[in-house]
Amino acid sequence: MKDELDDIKQRLRHTPAVKTDPSAKQAAISLALREFDKNNSTISQGTAKSVRLKSTTIFRSTAMKTYQIAVIGTFCALFVVWAIVPMQRFTDFGQVLNEPTDKSTLLSLPQPLSAEKKNDIAADTPVEAAKEVGASIAVTSGKAEEVVAELSLPSAVPLASPVEAVKPVIPAQSPAPTVNDDYEADTASGIRSIDMAKSQLSPSKAKKTARTESAQIAGIVAAASPPAVMNEPQVNYYQDQGRDKFKDTPTNPLKIAKDEPVSTFSIDVDTASYSFVRSSLNQNVLPQKNAVRVEELVNYFPYDYSAPASKNEPFKTSVSVFPTPWNKDTQLLHIGIKGYEIGAKEKPRANLVFLLDTSGSMNEPNKLPLVQNSLKMLLDTLHEDDSVAIVTYAGNAGVALQPTKVKDKSKISAVIDNLGASGSTAGAEGIRQAYQLAEQNLNIKGINRVILATDGDFNVGITDPNELKSFVEHKRATGVTLSVLGFGRGNYNDELMQTLAQNGNGNAAYIDNLNEARKFLVEEASSTLFTIAKDVKIQVEFNPAQVAEYRLIGYETRLLNKEDFNNDKVDAGDIGSGHTVTALYEITPVASKSKLVDELRYPKADTKPATTDNKNSELAFVKIRYKLPDGDTSKLITTPIKVDQAYKSVDQTPVEARFATAVAAFGELLRVDSYLKDFNYDKVMTLAEGAKGADKFGYRAEFINLVRLAKNAPALPPLK
Repeated sequence: MKDELDDIKQRLRHTPAVKTDPSAKQAAISLALREFDKNNSTISQGTAKSVRLKSTTIFRSTAMKTYQIAVIGTFCALFVVWAIVPMQRFTDFGQVLNEPTDKSTLLSLPQPLSAEKKNDIAADTPVEAAKEVGASIAVTSGKAEEVVAELSLPSAVPLASPVEAVKPVIPAQSPAPTVNDDYEADTASGIRSIDMAKSQLSPSKAKKTARTESAQIAGIVAAASPPAVMNEPQVNYYQDQGRDKFKDTPTNPLKIAKDEPVSTFSIDVDTASYSFVRSSLNQNVLPQKNAVRVEELVNYFPYDYSAPASKNEPFKTSVSVFPTPWNKDTQLLHIGIKGYEIGAKEKPRANLVFLLDTSGSMNEPNKLPLVQNSLKMLLDTLHEDDSVAIVTYAGNAGVALQPTKVKDKSKISAVIDNLGASGSTAGAEGIRQAYQLAEQNLNIKGINRVILATDGDFNVGITDPNELKSFVEHKRATGVTLSVLGFGRGNYNDELMQTLAQNGNGNAAYIDNLNEARKFLVEEASSTLFTIAKDVKIQVEFNPAQVAEYRLIGYETRLLNKEDFNNDKVDAGDIGSGHTVTALYEITPVASKSKLVDELRYPKADTKPATTDNKNSELAFVKIRYKLPDGDTSKLITTPIKVDQAYKSVDQTPVEARFATAVAAFGELLRVDSYLKDFNYDKVMTLAEGAKGADKFGYRAEFINLVRLAKNAPALPPLK
């Protein structure tokens, strides 16, 4: 018995295969991936699935292999219609006209259908009609026309029916067909299987299956074709935007020396602000104003100040006065401190607990993977008898590694490598467990420190910075300190991290790349881990006979009350081995034309005339209080600043003071400071280029490049 499909089967047996069009395949695959991304790409905070961050690609998982096969198989039917069947036109659901085929031309419209066939088609939906010719490709909208439009296939003629609507067009540039022996064998085998199955059916069932045989044959042909080459899909990482949190800190106001001659503040050796500013500018956007802390920009760089002679007096003060580059009628007072650098044999043993945020918000390349690489760098700087433990926290906290000697580095590294990110963020519980572990392994004569690595997004348990501050303040009495390493952008909680670090007697740093990790954890490991002086406070008293006005540049978050200076119970900043600290004041001499505050018409009754003794020749008097690492009573260092110490010009000023001034001016420009007058980025670059010095590690050259970026960077990132 001969039916209407015999001709098409005969034709398939003797027709060479047409090589598929790679661009058409890729278009179909792209549609499937877009549909998948539409339903799966958005993952809310705290709900990201656990990801093993290793080199294994997504294609190696069994689930994804199944998905790929399903997607490719589903779309192969479409490829057959325009790339496999080398014939000029279709007739009534499968009849082929035995006419020569020009493969460079478009498929033409089908021949008119009989009345019986028209009735059959009318009973079908558009999607069902499309399936009749093996061209169904996940038509989610129910309209076959949208499938063609989504794939951007050229249309030669108006679509007049459901069947015609899905009939694709062979591109004019399709390559000549090629013969493939394996293809022909597989096709013939598939057709024989259809014949055998058909022979087992009753006449009524055979008639029902006749309409779908074309689609089955098309599926066999597509399955026998060479598999399509797919690009490896990109992993969708968790990413927030615009949720970075910084404390609102107004710029220090101008003070009148007669009314408030004393300025007191705690030193600050943190550098997180500079790294965040760099990260912003490298993305071609200016940092938000509150992200810029001028003192952290200035103290990011090492300075060649005079070093102290012994650890009994752990630091030495360098002072200079010179004209202000942005105001010729004022002067800058530069205070530089250099810490004593202890030798390798003098370094005490360290008891460290790595407290690692493994929540879903850390699932980004510049977060958890960077944390892992950074900590392994730190391991290389530690002594083999130092101890390391690891606590992780996400939805809850737990101990990933009990205290382990660094000589067993492979065990520690294996735990770090096996970390994954998922879940919410129980940061407070993690801090509690980390302190508990550090106290259990306390080294009375050594360094006991918790190192927290996070983006600061605590959203489970205690999340209020004031509550966490109280906890950390209480714990520092145990001898355990806290340092904080910040990672990532978009959800970075700087305010919380600064609070924890400042009250935990540790450091705060922002790690934006591996170079910064190496700088902070390797090159400056001694200054970040080994304290040589604690609770260091600075107090400057200005002589009203010489100074009319002054302002402290930066240190807005480190200000202390005047009475706090002599109170040893008041906490302040610490200095590590070999570290430098820099502070700058802008002062207005009494005779200057740049005074911003007018003299009082009615001076205070107790105002005394200026004296003529030696004190009158002083601009200011600098006092520094500090405690030795194992001491509870502070010691005092004093330095008078004479009027005749001032340099006559900026060019005569020491290189270190000039470069610190350039960095301070850059920070004030980023904060839109009103005191800089017409000083701009070009003048900052000129000042910095003339004060680069040796620049052993290239930090100063990098700074000059950041100034160039800031000059043209927009205030907000472009809309996506």
